[in-house]
Amino acid sequence: MKRISPLHSLVACRWTNRARKRLAAVGLASICLLSACAPKFDKGEEVVQDKGSKQQEAVIPKYNIADSYYRVILPFKPSGARGEVVNDLNTRLDVDEFETGLMRLATEQFPSDEYLFQEGQYLDSETVGKWLARKKTTRQLKEEKMKPEDNIGLNPPISDTGTNEQKNKQSPIYLASILEHDYLVKIDNDKVKLGGIAIGLALNSVHYYSTEQGYPREVKIKDDVIEREGKRIAAEVLKRLRSMKGLGNVPITIALYKQAPRSSVVPGHFFAVAHVDEGSSTIDDWEAVNEEYYLFPSDEAEENHRDDWLKFNNFKSDVEDFFPNYTGIVGRGLYVNDQLQKLTINITMPFYGKAEVIGFTQYVTGLVMEKFPDYITVNVYIASAGQPESLIVRQAKADEPFVHIYQ
Repeated sequence: MKRISPLHSLVACRWTNRARKRLAAVGLASICLLSACAPKFDKGEEVVQDKGSKQQEAVIPKYNIADSYYRVILPFKPSGARGEVVNDLNTRLDVDEFETGLMRLATEQFPSDEYLFQEGQYLDSETVGKWLARKKTTRQLKEEKMKPEDNIGLNPPISDTGTNEQKNKQSPIYLASILEHDYLVKIDNDKVKLGGIAIGLALNSVHYYSTEQGYPREVKIKDDVIEREGKRIAAEVLKRLRSMKGLGNVPITIALYKQAPRSSVVPGHFFAVAHVDEGSSTIDDWEAVNEEYYLFPSDEAEENHRDDWLKFNNFKSDVEDFFPNYTGIVGRGLYVNDQLQKLTINITMPFYGKAEVIGFTQYVTGLVMEKFPDYITVNVYIASAGQPESLIVRQAKADEPFVHIYQ
């Protein structure tokens, strides 16, 4: 059975020509019986995780769900800063893209076929909270009775004078969140150790605050300011990481992420990455990351990617023409180097029975295979009000789609 993205943890069945003939013979309702085919995984390879003076037994899963994803070492160790990203970012879309995008960029330095993944074990919640805070002025330190050594906020201080609006416009909060991923490498047949870490720095494109009267306000931050402040913060973060026990010599990847506004229906994107060699405490070079999400349909997509916009609109039109109960269809396209890599489509329909769900899913599956080039990964989520109904996944270069009908 082919692989499916682990991000959704879904069971999927491959629809072969033989299966289609069988389904036609026994009727649509029998499809429901075929929606739970799952492989059985063995326990995996037992190893010892070497952490300096400490050693701990661990397990490397025997099977990897997809070549583009890392195997996660077990038992799963949650990060000490677990939950901070969810609390700090504006939307669930940003939370997902921030994490999966950092993994994607990390593969340049830590290939997924050579390294294992572990949630960050060096930055705990208290440390991240202190780093995300504003730097305090001398007056604020005295008023809050803080020690100078605790004044380690990476965001700029806010002035002691002026209105709240004046102070926030002058000094917006740039750094929204910090994410750490650890990558382990095998050193012997039965041992693994830390091979490097990746750090994501999420930066605000909009700073939100309230006036003294409680009215919400916002400050838009220009792209050149986001880049300048992001690189300044990254240099300080690298310096601090190097001073931590166990991180003095490992390779470090630092990536800068531009967070989308709260009202956005597409996530933000990474725009710069730096790979720092083991032992180095300076960032000598930044690589531009040309990634961006577009909403379909939208004026921006029509203006910048008209061919893809037309393909999506043709797909949308065919869905609307064939099923009169249609209510909504939107897409989010990920562009890498101005080339569409992945298209995620959400369709909401008022279904009145399982047979209707199955028939609609069959029809949409055919449209996906016909309307979109095979170099694009297409994910289609079909739902009725309040619950998912089916999933279609067509991986890039795949001859056949994956289809799952929810029970």
